[in-house]
Amino acid sequence: MNLLFLTPSLPHPATQGADIRNWGIISSLSKNHRISLVTFSNQSGAISKNLSKCCSTIKITKTPERNMVQRMSTMLLSSKPDMAVRLYSAEYSMKLQDVLANEKIDLIQIEGLEMATYLTQILDHYRNKTSRPIIIYDAHNAETIIQRRAIKADVSKPQRLISAFYSMVQVRRIREFEIETCSNSDAVICVSHQDSLALKQLLPLLDPTVLPNGIFLSDYPESIQHPTIMPPTLVFSGKMDYRPNIDAAVWFANEIFPSIQKLHDEAKFIIVGQSPTRQVCNLVNHPGITVTGTVEDIRPYISAATVCVVPLRMGGGTRFKILEAMALSKPIVSTTIGAEGFPITSGKEILIADTPEDIVRAINSLLCSEDDRVVLGKAARAFVSNKYRWQTIVPIVENLYSRKIM
Repeated sequence: MNLLFLTPSLPHPATQGADIRNWGIISSLSKNHRISLVTFSNQSGAISKNLSKCCSTIKITKTPERNMVQRMSTMLLSSKPDMAVRLYSAEYSMKLQDVLANEKIDLIQIEGLEMATYLTQILDHYRNKTSRPIIIYDAHNAETIIQRRAIKADVSKPQRLISAFYSMVQVRRIREFEIETCSNSDAVICVSHQDSLALKQLLPLLDPTVLPNGIFLSDYPESIQHPTIMPPTLVFSGKMDYRPNIDAAVWFANEIFPSIQKLHDEAKFIIVGQSPTRQVCNLVNHPGITVTGTVEDIRPYISAATVCVVPLRMGGGTRFKILEAMALSKPIVSTTIGAEGFPITSGKEILIADTPEDIVRAINSLLCSEDDRVVLGKAARAFVSNKYRWQTIVPIVENLYSRKIM
């Protein structure tokens, strides 16, 4: 089949969770299908050899930049959610139109709600034609749920009432945009059973296909070299301008880590990931906290962790930070929301705790017992190896394609 993918960023080299998912799907499908890619990037220089090898066509547009004035204008003057205009670009639209007009496309896959802003253009292009490609929407997150959780996390804090107000405005608009996107797609993919249920609450007749996030286990050798970081070290990884990650890093630094330091005075908390906001960067003013910013490879930092923490209080989908830590045999302490979407058992592959007191207790138990860390880490890697390798996941989407094309 001839497949066209619309992605918000270059899938390779993968620098965030969405990239890892998109790269896993595209690189796996390229073995049996022809891939065209229309994407965004701010990177200069040549396209990676691996990506060039997987894609017959690659069209890149510079990622649009939107300042706070533009975002406020959208919120006040537009009925669309911020996500629907965040990645709109006339240049991207022209490049997409070129592919639609000049290539034979059997199936178009839209990766994430931000890219659904181009769905209307696709439908308009084929409106008066005798046939059109199958359109698949890959919902990386159930976005309405994320906004509802953001409201819950923000509304109780007076200093975060502006953020809460933003989410209150966005949640209705995002709900309508999600419904519109799902309704106008021939099939919907989501990353977990929980996200499937969330989308079905919006559209009861919707029947999403669950395509879990996955990894190439060979990319995560247990012998990976890591920086010289003395334990005990807690590591939290992710894209640090993403609101759920910002909230998690700040909450952990302010409400949890000081109690860990009282029990382990040499403990360190390392926040690893690209694009940290000023709020995240300011956490370095706390003793024992490091914010790395963008790193060339996140795996060595995860490998160096004594314990990986996932203190998320909002968000959706499933977290690649969990899969990566598990693949590297690291013990993990996560909130329920952080571990959502994985069929795991607290005390077997992971420790789950939700209050600051319980999180401190769980982390302390691991810091005090190397044996427990090893047992938990080995069980975590076995879990990923058995259930979350791309080799076993991608046939799910190929079967979906075959059913829809027939």
